[in-house]
Amino acid sequence: MPVEEFVAGWISGALGLVLGHPFDTVKLLGFFKGMSFPIASIAVVNSILFGVYSNTLLALTATSHQERRAQPPSYRHVFIAGCTGGFVQVYCLAPFDLIKVRLQNQTESRARPGSPPPRYRGPVHCAASICQEEGPRGLFRGAWALTLRDTPTLGIYFVTYEWLCRQSAPDGQNPSSATVLVAGGFAGITSWAVATPLDVIKSRMQMAGPKHRVYRGVLDCMARSARQEGLGVFFRGLTINSARAFPVNAVTFLSYEHLLRWWG
Repeated sequence: MPVEEFVAGWISGALGLVLGHPFDTVKLLGFFKGMSFPIASIAVVNSILFGVYSNTLLALTATSHQERRAQPPSYRHVFIAGCTGGFVQVYCLAPFDLIKVRLQNQTESRARPGSPPPRYRGPVHCAASICQEEGPRGLFRGAWALTLRDTPTLGIYFVTYEWLCRQSAPDGQNPSSATVLVAGGFAGITSWAVATPLDVIKSRMQMAGPKHRVYRGVLDCMARSARQEGLGVFFRGLTINSARAFPVNAVTFLSYEHLLRWWG
């Protein structure tokens, strides 16, 4: 199993996070506050995503990353590999994402006058508190919604990227840096447009602990949210997600492609 894709995914994920962190914390106290935890987590998750994606394509097509421009895989294979990567990375992403959502919600609450002191002192304390109060399974709260969000979405993500690259480099040549930036950016926007409804549901389920269980499951959360706030609730945050997605994924794909070309 080639490991270069895992390493390239690790580095490119960290670089994309550095660029996108200000968007992710735009409502918080500082643009680059608490960046060590997101860098560590996103780097691991991105490593798994790109590593599994590339190795799944290798298993499906028997072509390495360097050979794929001359022998491009079918979009069906790209979609399957992307879905596989999205499904596998959820098992790593779920605890990190839950901790991030809980900490962000706590920080936003502190901005209101008369708010109580923070419940969690940091990522480690947050994880320990969840395990103590909800058990180890509590770290995977919302994982089912996360799986539904990321499995098809990341298939679409990689198909969009491949399709845009092939439009600009149809003769088996490596796409230019500008093409990679644009393709990666639009792949990010497309995936978030698809993912945002389930991202809203996922976040709501993550915030509901066992002591105040609000929803019986994904479908119940969707039905209650739509009934109480209308269908527009499912696209809440789409604008900021899209604004963040373009530069983050542009840089992620550019660094990923160049690292693999350099090692190849």
